[in-house]
Amino acid sequence: MSRDAGARGNGRVVVIGGGVMGAAIACFLARDHGVGVTVVERDPSFARASSALSASSIRQQFSQPVNIALSRWSVGFLRRIGDELAVGGERPSIGLVEPGYLMLATPAGEPVLRANHALQTAAGARIALLDATALQARFPWLATEGLALGALGLDGEGWFDGPALHQALRRKALACGARWLAAEAAGFDTEADRVVAVRGAEGTRLDGDAFVIAAGAWSALLAAALGVALPVVPKKRDVFFVESPAALPRCPLVVDPSGVWFRPEGRGFLAGAPPRQPWPGDPDEPPLDAIDHALFDECIWPALAARVPAFEALRVRSAWAGYYEMNGFDHNGIAGLLAPWRNAWTACGFSGHGMQQAPAVGAALAARIAAGTSDAPSIDDLDPARIATGRPLLERNVI
Repeated sequence: MSRDAGARGNGRVVVIGGGVMGAAIACFLARDHGVGVTVVERDPSFARASSALSASSIRQQFSQPVNIALSRWSVGFLRRIGDELAVGGERPSIGLVEPGYLMLATPAGEPVLRANHALQTAAGARIALLDATALQARFPWLATEGLALGALGLDGEGWFDGPALHQALRRKALACGARWLAAEAAGFDTEADRVVAVRGAEGTRLDGDAFVIAAGAWSALLAAALGVALPVVPKKRDVFFVESPAALPRCPLVVDPSGVWFRPEGRGFLAGAPPRQPWPGDPDEPPLDAIDHALFDECIWPALAARVPAFEALRVRSAWAGYYEMNGFDHNGIAGLLAPWRNAWTACGFSGHGMQQAPAVGAALAARIAAGTSDAPSIDDLDPARIATGRPLLERNVI
């Protein structure tokens, strides 16, 4: 086995974190490369996991080519998921729908929207630019006052059942020989420039040939145990389910210039917005049961009613919160080798787009760890080395 390869053939890989990213890496390692994988997960219920609490949407409207490519590959995988992740004749379904994203811009935001559109279409995404007149014609329920432009995804954008994707990846990984271990990783044993084992909080020790930190918002704590600084912190996001008599035909996921977003969900709508700054409490890790209802009353509802007059009549039926694993350096994922270690890797810090990019990142990183091949897009731009060398890859479209 090459010292730089990590694990080849039937090598042993330990993945720390069993959420959607860890499950994807384990699935592709076991399914495509025949690698023995153990996934270490401290909370098998995933009660606090970003995977279980995500709004589970997918888009191609990013400002960096790597993110566009990853999401384009992932949506193709999601469309084929019944074939890709079938186990024993059981074909998973994740309810993928593709009504698109509608990014709205004021005159001040129009240049950025046009620049992003040029980048996205050059990368193969099908995005239509609509002026205020075209927006009104296509979506009569939309108030266009103050808008200069909208960018609408014509395919490859929408939403799906995120927990169903997570479980399908996990089941496929298990069927291909991976195993899940309920334990909390607390540190590592090392020799020279290699990691040789992960130590559990319970005193356990798990040897391996390669190690992957994919612990979401808590990845930085584990990387620090290896002397590597990752700028990844948990940032709480509240999601509200509302009921309204509003009829919004062909409604996509709409992102208002204010940052407020909404999309259909069953007989109602999901809505959210960036948290108030500063959040009234611990800004980094407030408890997930502390829903900021004032955010809805003071920020979200007024923006919804201004953009969709029919939303003046609505009622919040439920709400939940989850963590973005926010990469404060440049709001992009961090995926690759954790230098100076020759067999330690990470996939974290995706800042809200990890769920949609997990299939592509999992496939690409698994191929690197196993010294194999994959048709997934390159993840070179996401290499952790950019942080140590001060080379940000700034993503402007963070929702």
